[in-house]
Amino acid sequence: MKSRPYPIATWVAALLLPGFLLIAEEPREILLWPDGAPGSEGRTEPEKVRVTDGGDHVVTGVHRPSLTPYLPAKDHANGAAVLVIPGGGHSALWMDHEGYNAARLLSQHGIAAFVLKYRLARETNSTYQIAVHALADTQRSLRLIRSRSQEWGIDPSRVGAIGFSAGGELVWLSSSRFDGGNAAATDPVDRENSRPSFLGYIYPGRSGDIQPGTNSPPAFLACAYDDRKDISEGLAEVYLRYKRAGVPAELHIYGSGGHGFGQREKNVRPVGQWLTRFEEWMDDRGLLKASGK
Repeated sequence: MKSRPYPIATWVAALLLPGFLLIAEEPREILLWPDGAPGSEGRTEPEKVRVTDGGDHVVTGVHRPSLTPYLPAKDHANGAAVLVIPGGGHSALWMDHEGYNAARLLSQHGIAAFVLKYRLARETNSTYQIAVHALADTQRSLRLIRSRSQEWGIDPSRVGAIGFSAGGELVWLSSSRFDGGNAAATDPVDRENSRPSFLGYIYPGRSGDIQPGTNSPPAFLACAYDDRKDISEGLAEVYLRYKRAGVPAELHIYGSGGHGFGQREKNVRPVGQWLTRFEEWMDDRGLLKASGK
């Protein structure tokens, strides 16, 4: 059995949960700010992990945001990387079907994948803000991936982001509020560009806020017909905005699947094949071809 990449401080609480599986050999998470995240000073409480009846690990109380890397075998890697951002309404993080499962499959197909654990702005008594702290975690992740691109065999020009539900909000924010890095920064991570090279919106929240411009990264969009109206109809409108802006985009609206289908071990087809369509889209965009090939 395999262990989940949660901090040691969460194990005691998690082990008391019914159905919790203690498993080995999963990737270890990397703190975005080893000395503490800006805005989380003095927050030392451990994360909390709840396991649902279906086996999903739901995380709250994030004060030390992190990345969990899923790296492909070196002889199988194609140089592309994807930041995977789980959803949960900014009050929790659904780490399996909107995080680890997708990352694991991407890595098996040669794509480096990194699951983001970000701070939650709508958790009870939270002091965090979406466009401040959660966005900073997203931007820091993209910079961190690029800062270690040589070590991880990644082409820094092919580092994208996909987000589920609330994670989709962060995908949009990261693509519209970015910078080229600070060349004079003492921290090498801060010298890197925070712009995602391509985007994946998987049933994103607040689709009305997604207003691409001519310089927006290309986008892949997916949802289900029987999701909420603001998502199923809203994502169709998002596609049209990309089209009008002249930015390449591909839209998939599946006949069923509801909200939160994510990437599960037993996804019902055809909605369960969305990740295959995403990889095909990446290939079509030339994102899976190593430089010079």
